[in-house]
Amino acid sequence: MPASPCYNFLFTVASSAEDRIDKRFIRTNDRIRAREIRVIGDEGEQIGVMPPFEALKLARSKNLDLVEISPTAQPPVCRIMDYGKYLYQQEKKEREAKKHQKTITVKEVKFRINVDDHDYETKKNHVLRFLDGGDKVKATIFFRGREMTRTGLGRQILERLIKDVEPHSIVEFRPRQEGNTLHAILAPKKTAAEREKEREKEAKQKAKLEKKLAQDKDKDKDKDKDKDKAMPEKEKQPAAAAAEVEVPTPASHV
Repeated sequence: MPASPCYNFLFTVASSAEDRIDKRFIRTNDRIRAREIRVIGDEGEQIGVMPPFEALKLARSKNLDLVEISPTAQPPVCRIMDYGKYLYQQEKKEREAKKHQKTITVKEVKFRINVDDHDYETKKNHVLRFLDGGDKVKATIFFRGREMTRTGLGRQILERLIKDVEPHSIVEFRPRQEGNTLHAILAPKKTAAEREKEREKEAKQKAKLEKKLAQDKDKDKDKDKDKDKAMPEKEKQPAAAAAEVEVPTPASHV
């Protein structure tokens, strides 16, 4: 019986036996229809070639499942495993992988040719924030009516922006005009991994600084305590010195 095309696609791109498993198409236990199969034990040991019913009997004796992991092999390869546990672990790995995925989006920041310095700085800070967050930025200038005769001014604004954010960005597309719109696309210079390392480094430095400040504060407290203990002794010394001073006798009148 020829193998299904979907199996050919799924299993030729896999790198290992268990990576070949796709819960949408995999055959398990009584659904395995081959006359003979090559069986791998639950510890990864080679058991040998046998009919499926014998392999299934062996799997059930261990309260496990018989899972077909390579249906295109001759004979098909099956493994004894806890299939439910395997699917749970795979779903858990997929969820963890999604948590660490970073979707790069394109944020658009719009400028006008008559933008003043304050608005320009505000929009430039937006661009820097987007780039630091790992997003691409599309800087756009829209020309209205007679502004089409001053496209050169718009190009100067975008070139100024490119120069100002150069330490943080890579220019994917230099300013180019499409109809009455002039735009440039900037991409973050650092990768997500590099930014994550920088954040970790900054967090470690911050924690180290806070720890040092806490230690200095504790030292100051200890010094204050020692000073408080020493105060009574210092107060006794002036009192004793005053007691030793002779009282002057009144002068006699002649």
